[in-house]
Amino acid sequence: MPRAVTKDKVSLFYKDWGPRDGSPIVLLHGWPLTSDTFDDLAVALAEDGYRSIVPDRRGFGRSDQPWDGYDYNTFASDVEAVLDDAGVSGNIVVAGFSMGGGEVAKLVARHGNKFSKAILIGSVVPYMLQTDDNPNGVPQSTFDEMTAGMKQDRADFFQSFAKDFYGNGVISHPVSDGVLEDFQRQALMAGLRPTLAAAQAFATTDFRGDLKAFTMPTLVIHGTKDATVPIDATAREVKKAVPEAQLIEYDGSAHGLFATDKQRLTDDIRAFLGTNTSQRSAIPLNQTA
Repeated sequence: MPRAVTKDKVSLFYKDWGPRDGSPIVLLHGWPLTSDTFDDLAVALAEDGYRSIVPDRRGFGRSDQPWDGYDYNTFASDVEAVLDDAGVSGNIVVAGFSMGGGEVAKLVARHGNKFSKAILIGSVVPYMLQTDDNPNGVPQSTFDEMTAGMKQDRADFFQSFAKDFYGNGVISHPVSDGVLEDFQRQALMAGLRPTLAAAQAFATTDFRGDLKAFTMPTLVIHGTKDATVPIDATAREVKKAVPEAQLIEYDGSAHGLFATDKQRLTDDIRAFLGTNTSQRSAIPLNQTA
């Protein structure tokens, strides 16, 4: 797989799947995971003829783990470095899950003319932290408890966190034990410093001003029972700020939609992109693009 190098000499792993001349779509993963969470969607889009570009964020997955650079301006610059390395400069669809939505917001605010469509999936945009002017946000005490839990026993913290992430409980089991184990695998690929610093970034960064740049077709998808990124503070606020955006609420779904609602998510994104479902598998898996 290719790697891009940033201005501060950080090496970033990314997947580049599908035909080189296909319309590019960049998929930006959430915290504390890796590009692997988008494998199903990336394969489906590549089969449809899109060029799926899916990086591991700095500090996560197979990318380098520097001490610095865990802020959204740097994250957005990192994505730009990946796109430059891939030779992609325009007519890009940009999609972000969870904290990846913040990178979408910064990229669109910087270079809106490069992006033909934007997709926010369970996204932290526009603002996660509860403040006087953001009453539906998450209290600072919740983030403080998360930080303490990770510092005390990160592996144990993520075992519990994964169940809330996917909505697994005593009665409901939207995902298998294997998916929970894979969450743990991906989460522990990150270093402790990146894990904590990235959490600080998505918890406190205000993207409300960036939404003014969302003039392109925008799709927002969010679960109504998302206990990780509450819908009232995020997706529904995006819809208010960007009335032309298409908001699809997954009734009863938790945060990890790429696993809990895998086929529906793929179908909704393909419909938004205008993909003709009868043309599926334009590139068979046994054929090199």
